[in-house]
Amino acid sequence: MGMFKKKPVIIEAKQYTRNALEAKQVAEWCNGKQTDNGVVIHTLEGDHLGKYGDWIIKGINGEFYPCKNDIFWKTYVKM
Repeated sequence: MGMFKKKPVIIEAKQYTRNALEAKQVAEWCNGKQTDNGVVIHTLEGDHLGKYGDWIIKGINGEFYPCKNDIFWKTYVKM
């Protein structure tokens, strides 16, 4: 076993909020489906629910996935 460091990668992300217009735009951006509980996103691992306050991340291969707000800010910094 060895020690490894994550490569620096620039990602695109949008926060899924309760603002109706912004929520609709984020859902359209990630090809997700809005529900009463959030946005359903088709990820490489299957469907995941992005809840209000989560960040929706576009990965390096164009895939989308949700990330909790606290984890997002522990992992990423704004440019």
